[in-house]
Amino acid sequence: MKSTVLLEVCANSITSALAAQDGGAARVELCENLYEGGTTPSYGEILQARKLLHIKLYVLIRPRGGDFLYTDLEFEVMLADVRHCIEAGCDGIVIGMLNADGTVDKPRCAELVNLAKQWRVGVTFHRAFDMCADMYQALEDIIELGCERILTSGGKSTAMEGVNTIAHLVEKAAGRIQIMPGSGVAEKNVSDLVKFTGVTEVHSSARVRVKSKMSYKNTHIMMGSDYTDEYSIDVTDTERVKGILKMANS
Repeated sequence: MKSTVLLEVCANSITSALAAQDGGAARVELCENLYEGGTTPSYGEILQARKLLHIKLYVLIRPRGGDFLYTDLEFEVMLADVRHCIEAGCDGIVIGMLNADGTVDKPRCAELVNLAKQWRVGVTFHRAFDMCADMYQALEDIIELGCERILTSGGKSTAMEGVNTIAHLVEKAAGRIQIMPGSGVAEKNVSDLVKFTGVTEVHSSARVRVKSKMSYKNTHIMMGSDYTDEYSIDVTDTERVKGILKMANS
């Protein structure tokens, strides 16, 4: 009998998280700053999400954008954020740290994993995995750490580009850890992705662009360096969540 494919939604706000829940997602990865690949959301956002979600809530532990080589000070921030997530009652955390040579930073990752496991909090290893020098060695290291799953695009910009590697990772994992494809996963490709790789979980933001309701607009200023429109935001769409789930299980 075919296994049901679950959807984890990368939610950039409490609004997106609720849309994910309404669409049938099994789990939310709560974060912010998706234009930087995601960073840790505010404590207030985490508390509201825990209050309003009945599906599983995982929180991204990433203090900044850029690479995954962290200073001692940044690691202290990550430890504090994990403790906040435990206190808030989150179901899991999403982590990833590397050494300068592209290997998994096993000692510091282990510290976060062990802290989470003391409180029965799950752990996903995020797409820092895709930046490893040897993904197959990293796979073994992450299994040894005790993580539940790896979020990966197969070392490419999108999961469909890395689909062959993802299939090989599923084979190598042999049920010891979940391999969850993410990046560019959408209604148009998720069915092929699932059939080719045999995965039982997929990851998507399922976003749409929503226009601002501001009536007055100052079009002569930009508040950030990477945005083209100050008067629109990206949010998860309930119907897109439903559509991706439907196609994943078709």
